[in-house]
Amino acid sequence: MTLHHVRPDDLTSETAQTGGMLRRAAISGDSVGSSALWMGQTHVAPGAVSATHHHGASETAIYVVSGTPSFVFVRDGEEVRIDTQPGDYVYVPPFVPHREENPDPEVEAVVVIARSTQEAIVVNLSE
Repeated sequence: MTLHHVRPDDLTSETAQTGGMLRRAAISGDSVGSSALWMGQTHVAPGAVSATHHHGASETAIYVVSGTPSFVFVRDGEEVRIDTQPGDYVYVPPFVPHREENPDPEVEAVVVIARSTQEAIVVNLSE
């Protein structure tokens, strides 16, 4: 076994994607041989709204690096919006449909994501 160093230039968009955002994988089975963890970045362009999706059985932890992304989901039939800023964390339980939004018309939102599965499980849903 060995440690792996992944530089920003090594991140790849060859991972599961959702419309309205760009995921870039850093730590995965393909990149470093991980067996139970996926980690990477998500970029949401200014003013963009992602498609609704969930991550299957994977738990997802999100750390907001820059921008002010919003995370939107439905609880008890009501739409709930979590507005974030740099330094915030968000937890997404398995199978919870949600979308990301970037309300800022000028600044890209960037978050770091860690998942409890070896690959980025993404199930894109119709609206």
